[in-house]
Amino acid sequence: MTTSTITGLRDIANKLRIHSIKATCASNSGHPTSCCSAAELMSVLFFHTMRYKADDPRNQCNDRFVLSKGHAAPILYAAWAEAGFVKESDLLNLRKLDCDLEGHPTPKLAFVDVATGSLGQGLGASCGMAYTGKYFDKASYRVYCMLGDGECSEGSVWEAMAFASYYKLDNLVAILDVNRLGQSEPAPLQHDMETYRKRSEAFGSVTN
Repeated sequence: MTTSTITGLRDIANKLRIHSIKATCASNSGHPTSCCSAAELMSVLFFHTMRYKADDPRNQCNDRFVLSKGHAAPILYAAWAEAGFVKESDLLNLRKLDCDLEGHPTPKLAFVDVATGSLGQGLGASCGMAYTGKYFDKASYRVYCMLGDGECSEGSVWEAMAFASYYKLDNLVAILDVNRLGQSEPAPLQHDMETYRKRSEAFGSVTN
């Protein structure tokens, strides 16, 4: 990755942060910190790594993205605004009754495949999508799932990792946003990345 590319992605990440903060301030609700910690991850995924048609979110060839930490929905909406699919002005209508941009992603939006309001469910749903892509569709799309560190207290996350390893879902990429923040106190492992790495590798998966 060139220096200019890195600089460009950093600039986009900052735009995503700004969009998210403006949206949550306008609605007087939401989770801006969960959005801000994921800004660089979203920037790299949506504007460097993922393959998708920005004007056709339902295209069968698109890579899939599941925001397991659904409370960070404003950063997802911001990414699609930067991609040109969502109007930037609509971001300021977050959580309003006449706006489809709800507090958590729902499939009524063309770029959302899975509703993620209950934490710990996104990776399991992503496993199902990746399994379908590999063994039924036999397609080349990849499934990216972003999790929060707090939701890793849910056993369903580790069950999904066991499933992914057993079925060799090499088309699935789980990304853990370790921001150390829980709902009311720090996440159990806080910034203990070595333990996260060992737990993931124990299922046969590899994290960097």
